[in-house]
Amino acid sequence: MMDWGLLLVRAVIGLLFVGHGAQKLFGWFGGYGPKGTGGWMESIGVKPGVLMAVLVGLMELVGGALFALGLFTPIAAVLIALTMIGAIATVHGRNGVWATANGYEYHLVLIAAAVAVALTGAGELSLDALIR
Repeated sequence: MMDWGLLLVRAVIGLLFVGHGAQKLFGWFGGYGPKGTGGWMESIGVKPGVLMAVLVGLMELVGGALFALGLFTPIAAVLIALTMIGAIATVHGRNGVWATANGYEYHLVLIAAAVAVALTGAGELSLDALIR
């Protein structure tokens, strides 16, 4: 049952990160694409905005896909954690912990989950298990 639990966590978190990356890179799922996301990033002081939007979008898309598949899981977890650390550092950290104040509690949960899966291993229902 543990392998199914790991698959569930990997699939939900990973596929949601794929979606967030697609929002930034392609404007899918209600996103604004590189130009719109880049403009917002510049407005909060992250420059060059379009380049940063593309880099973060790639980290989310690739990290999420790898995490969902359970392929190179430690690398996927690092990509996920880095994007969340960036979100905390640039937007949510100043608001405190709680999400009700636009804080970083959700981001911290995602970091913890990604790191926990990386430390535990992706489980037998993963591509990591298939190639080892």
